[in-house]
Amino acid sequence: MNIAARIQSVRDQVSDAEWQIRVDLAACYRLIAMYGWDDLVFTHISARVPGPDEHFLINAYGLMFEEMTASSLVKVDLSGTKVLDTPHMINPAGFTIHSAIHQARHDVGCVIHTHTKAGVAVSAQAGGLLPLSQVSLFPVASIAYHDYEGLALNDAEKPRLVADLGNRSHMILRNHGLLTAAATIPDAFLSMYLLETACQTQLLAQSAGVTLTMISNEILAGIMAQAQTVTKGLGGSLAWPGLLRKLDRRDSSFRN
Repeated sequence: MNIAARIQSVRDQVSDAEWQIRVDLAACYRLIAMYGWDDLVFTHISARVPGPDEHFLINAYGLMFEEMTASSLVKVDLSGTKVLDTPHMINPAGFTIHSAIHQARHDVGCVIHTHTKAGVAVSAQAGGLLPLSQVSLFPVASIAYHDYEGLALNDAEKPRLVADLGNRSHMILRNHGLLTAAATIPDAFLSMYLLETACQTQLLAQSAGVTLTMISNEILAGIMAQAQTVTKGLGGSLAWPGLLRKLDRRDSSFRN
């Protein structure tokens, strides 16, 4: 029996709105694993629980991303205290980053943080993310940077992180990794897909050892309006149903 089948369902303990967020967040974890962006049991994705309470969902520490289910997600408050009984624990270092953003940005419903090889490699480059490809233009148009301050255990770092992010949706944590913040889980996932792909593409282009051509500022300036046209104004929700179908064909236990 796999671990997903052994986790007790919390479906009857939460609202319909929360259950939907749980299903989408568990799917997001599975997708991160499927694309190879996970880091064993480290890094995190968090989502805001609908309603007036400042409650959030985050992964159970110790479960692989490919094992995540709607019921295994842990509901916490802004201090990281569990507000729904569960045998699972969370990683306090992981929630430091997420709680800072959720507390400051009420427009943010989901935060994704990764430690991919490509993301960390670009985060260590003084020039950061470069406008080298079409896909890079979307994150470059809303990119923020935050200098490395060690493991995310210090609450004093929170205001600096929040100030560096501002109202943007993509962030490169110097010498650390990538982060996206968006109103919905599908939008945060699409933002991470674009940011990660841009980092991978940049490293491939740089590895050729030739002079690279940058995309002009004039084109960059109009890219966000063009993005709205390409996605029909739907953002990440345009691709999300297809991604869920892809997961269901592989293993639908994330819905448990």
